[in-house]
Amino acid sequence: MNPACLPSSPPRKRGSRGGISSPALDSRLRGNDDLAGRAAAARVCLGVVGAPHGVRGAMRIKSFTDEPEAIASYGALEDESGERHFTLRLLGSAKGDGMLIANFSGITDRDRAEALRGLRLYLPRAALPAPAEDEFYYADLVGLTAALGDGTKLGNIIAVHDFGAGDVLEIAREAGAPVLVPFTRAAVPVVDLAGGRVVIDPPDGLLDPSRQRETERRGEPA
Repeated sequence: MNPACLPSSPPRKRGSRGGISSPALDSRLRGNDDLAGRAAAARVCLGVVGAPHGVRGAMRIKSFTDEPEAIASYGALEDESGERHFTLRLLGSAKGDGMLIANFSGITDRDRAEALRGLRLYLPRAALPAPAEDEFYYADLVGLTAALGDGTKLGNIIAVHDFGAGDVLEIAREAGAPVLVPFTRAAVPVVDLAGGRVVIDPPDGLLDPSRQRETERRGEPA
């Protein structure tokens, strides 16, 4: 079976590595594909505040957890700065994938709710359950170095996506355009979190070698 990736709800497996999940984040990494680097992995984005709902401080929340309602089960969440903390009380669901309606502690009117629009809600990475064997949180994968089997550095993982056919790693290459690599045991045989790297065995043609050779022949920068 493949490993899985966890956004921040339950962890997932790699396409054989399985899927990716996390106690809080959805396998699509929902808000975590924005994470830029290993420093961001100390916290996981569980959701983002949308428009106010009504006049008593309720607001729409986009949840990034596998089960949208799980966002309210982690206790107080914090803002980007880590200085403000909010406890959510769910009121119901809203139209749209992962959308909920909730009250925040201390927010009692529409104006205060409006002021929070766009706010991202975070949870310390350490508060998430440890993933099972061969399961990974998206936040733990973003920022890892991606190398080929011979040790050649390919680039760095900048996002994890699920477009419907399984998780894929988006890698910003040292040379050339970013590339999407299936997160499967075959394509990603090694995931070394402690070492900060993954080993990529790309499917034939994935790295577009013919275009690379043509670029080198012309003497153009990659």
